[in-house]
Amino acid sequence: MSHAPTLWDEGRQPGREVVALGVAATLTAVVLDLLVGTGIGLFFDLCFVALCVALALSVRPADFFSVGVLPPLLMVGVFVLLGISRRDVLGHPEDGTVQAVITGLSEHSVALVVGYLLCLAVLFIRQRRLSPADETRSTSLG
Repeated sequence: MSHAPTLWDEGRQPGREVVALGVAATLTAVVLDLLVGTGIGLFFDLCFVALCVALALSVRPADFFSVGVLPPLLMVGVFVLLGISRRDVLGHPEDGTVQAVITGLSEHSVALVVGYLLCLAVLFIRQRRLSPADETRSTSLG
C-alpha cells in the first residue's frame, strides 16, 4: 500500500552532514545568545530543543544512530569549549573548566532532556512510519 510522503518521510541527509550542521547551529546559537546577553540563557535552550527536532527530521534512516546519540554529545562538547575559553558564561569566573561544564549542564539540563526526548521520539516515529511492513509481519507471527 503506497502512502503520500509526509514530514516523517522527508529526511535524506547523511549523518555526517547532519552532525556537522548540528555543531555549527549550536555554536551559532551560543554566539547569538552571548551577543544579546551576558551568558547562555533561554535563547540557547529554545534553539537547542528546536535543533534536536530538526536534526532528527533531516537525517536519512540509515544514519538514525548518529542523531540518536547527538544531543548530549553536542551539549557537552559545546560546554567543554566554553569551559575552556569562557567559563564565566557557564558558571563563576573562578570555577575550573570541569566545574563550569558541570554547572552549565545542570543549568541547561531541562533543555537537554526535552531536546533529547523529542529527538528520540521523532526518530522512533520515523522508524515506525518507514517500516510498517515489519510491524504487520511481527503481529501476524505472534
